Amino acid sequence: MTKPPVDNKEALAIAQAWITQADAALYQTNQSLHANPELAYQEHKAHNNLCNFLEDQGYSVTRKAYGLDTSFEASSGSGGREVVICAEYDALPAIGHACGHNLIATSSMAAFLGASKALSKLQVPGRVRILGTPAEEGGGGKISLIRAGAFSGASASIMSHPVTPDSLSTDTEVSGSAALNLVASIKFRVEFRGRSAHAAGEPWNGLNALDAAVAAYNNVSLLRQQIRPEERVHAVFEDGGTVPNVILDYTRMNWYIRSPTIEQGEELRNRVAACIEAGASATGCSVGYIRAEDYKNVVGNRTICETYSRVMAMVGRKVLAEQEKPLVASTDMGNVSHELPSMHGAFTIPACPGAALHSKKFAAAAGERAGHEAAIDCGTGMALLAINILSDDRLAEEMQQDFINKRE
Repeated sequence: MTKPPVDNKEALAIAQAWITQADAALYQTNQSLHANPELAYQEHKAHNNLCNFLEDQGYSVTRKAYGLDTSFEASSGSGGREVVICAEYDALPAIGHACGHNLIATSSMAAFLGASKALSKLQVPGRVRILGTPAEEGGGGKISLIRAGAFSGASASIMSHPVTPDSLSTDTEVSGSAALNLVASIKFRVEFRGRSAHAAGEPWNGLNALDAAVAAYNNVSLLRQQIRPEERVHAVFEDGGTVPNVILDYTRMNWYIRSPTIEQGEELRNRVAACIEAGASATGCSVGYIRAEDYKNVVGNRTICETYSRVMAMVGRKVLAEQEKPLVASTDMGNVSHELPSMHGAFTIPACPGAALHSKKFAAAAGERAGHEAAIDCGTGMALLAINILSDDRLAEEMQQDFINKRE
């Protein structure tokens, strides 16, 4: 028998009350994360901080979950469907929480707490789970968690990311988006191997691996004239020698390719590889690849996004159901969205002009009280979203059908 959905006003009141009660502890946790930024798979302080918060709130926590030292999970509820709320908390080298992952963790913790309490109070069948997902910044933590079965059996997965006010819409009243549909990212390193020689005494005996790398870089620079405007190719020289009077026998480059879909990205990768291999061929060097985890494009679920936009209006925030402005960035949440119905939303935080993501100015904004308050409102809305997914059978059916339609 199809059960009626819960009363959203009642569920919201319960969630807000419990989140408000825990706000001081949430803010302390948020500030601790911000003050102690840690890189991918090294988030040991963050792991313990977040686990301690959950245990202080009365939850049983699995630390070092799924074989990852800095992952964790806690669950609440029984029966019914399950919603996984992802929490990120890794930072960037040198610029700390310049992507605001301290606020992602804060909003996700608030969402889990609010949804958990509402589920219990309203006696709604269903389960909500907070999943600590380390290493989003290049480490592919969620990909490892997918392989380990962390999302198996779940009905949906949700999270939201802080952004600058001008990145979503020209409408100044917009404070978020349900559909932050980011692009695919293919990452790999390239190693060129040649033969060393004295650059002045006998250059004819050398095979210059630096020339191979420079040629590859220039070849791709020419290729950029013929790629689509929504595609991107970036590269840096990671190992390019130390002294000029030695012909290098080894160089290494790091490459990122971004494209609207993973399939389109693979087509571009093949064209980039031809440019790289031409550089190797021209210089007589060999070339090898070190592949990293591919980040798939985010596939926003229409039903989830529309529901989130609707419930956020109840929280007092205007949130777009669809993405207005393209944002050419990537996340391993994209891989999750290919496995089950998902939402990778966005919420704006007050920031000074020029405070773009991955900048010191945005890192500063992510530590302000106003950013915390935006994260709490976002978490409140995600709590209500989770309750809707768990309690509304018709919504859940539409959500699943949207997911199937997007895959076909």
